[in-house]
Amino acid sequence: MRKTKPKQSTPVDQGIGNRIAVLRTAHGLSQSQLAEALGISFQQVQKYEAGKNRIGAGRLQAIADRLGVPVSTFFEDTSTQAPDDAIDLLLNSDGAIDLLRAYASISDDELRRSVLTMVKATLRVANASKADAAETEAKPVAIQASTH
Repeated sequence: MRKTKPKQSTPVDQGIGNRIAVLRTAHGLSQSQLAEALGISFQQVQKYEAGKNRIGAGRLQAIADRLGVPVSTFFEDTSTQAPDDAIDLLLNSDGAIDLLRAYASISDDELRRSVLTMVKATLRVANASKADAAETEAKPVAIQASTH
């Protein structure tokens, strides 16, 4: 079994850093503003977000508190998508940041879960419609020979 250096960052660290960047942006905070709230340099925030430096438990709790999310938020689905893909997708999708800001501003947990459920259901419907359209296009067309 291969051992890693204790302070070497991992893909999980990169995923956590990307989540911090997304949530910070959604809250309209600059790296400098987050750094000031945490009592660290903005360069340190840059390193956390890039996954270059690991984040200790106490610091991660402080970040979660400032961003108004539970610490567990940083560990959800960190392995299902490449970290850079997730952040690029979010930052390059029209309205994604606005949607994230609006979602983050919902203080009622039940309402927030309902909104998420609705968005996921909408995605399922859209994907099903695309699949139906692709299936329709792929069906062979029967050509009837005319007899005159």
